[in-house]
Amino acid sequence: MTMMENWKQWEDFLADRLHHAQTEGMSEGAINNLAFQIGDYLASNVDPKNEQQRVLSDLWSVASPQEQQAIASVMVKLIQNNGAR
Repeated sequence: MTMMENWKQWEDFLADRLHHAQTEGMSEGAINNLAFQIGDYLASNVDPKNEQQRVLSDLWSVASPQEQQAIASVMVKLIQNNGAR
């Protein structure tokens, strides 16, 4: 099973990258913008590998750009709170 297929491993991977970005001094706004760009790329180019990713993909596909920004911001908060560091 790859990291993309296991939601907890995916959260932990993202948390590690988030922690690294924060350590390097990346602002919260820059992190949220990057999360939006990554979300947009994943929604357009990557087939969801688990139920959680499918839900996110479905939500992203019907959301306005402002709602997509909100989804990205909430994902950053989720990773901050749930991901291992």
